Amino acid sequence: QVQLVESGGGLVQAGESLRLSCAASGSSFGIIGWYRQAPGKQRELVATVTTAGSTNYADSVKGRFIVSRDIVKKTVYLQMNSLKPEDTAVYYCYAQRYTRVYWGQGTQVTVSS
Repeated sequence: QVQLVESGGGLVQAGESLRLSCAASGSSFGIIGWYRQAPGKQRELVATVTTAGSTNYADSVKGRFIVSRDIVKKTVYLQMNSLKPEDTAVYYCYAQRYTRVYWGQGTQVTVSS
C-alpha cells in the first residue's frame, strides 16, 4: 500500500526559508514532487522531479524553490527560500507510478508579511 507522509510545514515570516519532506512507502515512483492549494484556489503544480533527475517548476517559484529526491530513502524534499505571503497554502506531496497518481495528506505553510 502506498503512503506519502509530509512534514516540515509551519509559520514563517516573508523572506525566510522552510524545507518540506515527503517519505513514500510502497512502490517506487517515476515522478514525485509537490503541489499546493491556497484557500479558494485550485490545486497547482509547485515542482516535480523524475527518477532521471529532471525537474519541473511553476514559474512563480523558479529561482526560489528547489526540489530534490533521495531514491534510496524514497523521499522527496522541497527547499523553499525567500518565501512570500502568496506562497501560503497547503502543500501536498504527489507521486506517480505509470498512470496511477497518489497524494499525501498535506502540510500547511503560512507566510506572514
